[in-house]
Amino acid sequence: MKKSSQNGMGSVLDRPSAQTAGECTQPSDSEYLRSLGEAIRAARARRDMTRKMLANQSGVSERFLAQLESGTGNASVLILRQISQALSLSVEAILPSVHERSAEIIRAVDLLHQLKPQELTEAQALLVQRFGSRNNESERRHRVALIGIRGAGKSTIGKLLARELELPFFELDRLIEQASGISLSMIFDLYGQNGFRRLERRCLDDLLKTQQRFVVATGGSLVSEPDTYERLLANCCTIWLQATQQEHMSRVIAQGDMRPMAKNPEAMADLERILQEREELYRRADASINTSGKSVEEVVTEALQSLERVAVPR
Repeated sequence: MKKSSQNGMGSVLDRPSAQTAGECTQPSDSEYLRSLGEAIRAARARRDMTRKMLANQSGVSERFLAQLESGTGNASVLILRQISQALSLSVEAILPSVHERSAEIIRAVDLLHQLKPQELTEAQALLVQRFGSRNNESERRHRVALIGIRGAGKSTIGKLLARELELPFFELDRLIEQASGISLSMIFDLYGQNGFRRLERRCLDDLLKTQQRFVVATGGSLVSEPDTYERLLANCCTIWLQATQQEHMSRVIAQGDMRPMAKNPEAMADLERILQEREELYRRADASINTSGKSVEEVVTEALQSLERVAVPR
């Protein structure tokens, strides 16, 4: 794919800001560009993509992406479309303050922002109970999904947890490889991020359709795909396995999985950004367990206790 360059690029924000007293809430051009850059960087982090990966899949030069993310680049609509397609998002999703929100939504969001993490979890549960469409809880409790970034121990914990619960164990990434007949790295090379996401959703749907009881270890970036993540939350009891950044990195290296870190001198910084961007998404899980400094047996015991707490009576 031909890469775009900064030269000759049209502007969507060339016009100077002409704010009046009634428009004082509108951001300046520089503030808007910074917000746009932060939105692109956050979306990239949630999808576990390095800047180089996004450049390859969007056709936008890595240098210009760096300028965009720092708030100094000014992209045309067509360039933003290339970037959003590579991120599996609409253009509107990466533009700051695109949609006018009703006063009711603004007040609701402001209230949610004031809540502590535990209160936010309780608020979410109440909203789901009152307005949501989750499946029968007695079905969810027999479908356990482990989420978290690579190196959290999902596969190791998942196998032992499944043994304790006498349930079959699956790794979603392995199901994707089986369905496609090729490795994950080849899927990304041949079909890109969008192709992988389609396979991921299809394999999750197939698992839910064919298996009534299981433990599944999911890919770290699944939570970044709203529809797929909502499907997982609606059909499975989810447990977020977390650890320190250093432990995540050491475990990934020990596993020999260097996909997002190969030839990347900013691997730790990228990992930190990924954790920060996904934390709010991971917190939507039914339970969370910090695995740092704990034995596998201790984590499995905590997982069983967590499932007892979130499960409904038989």
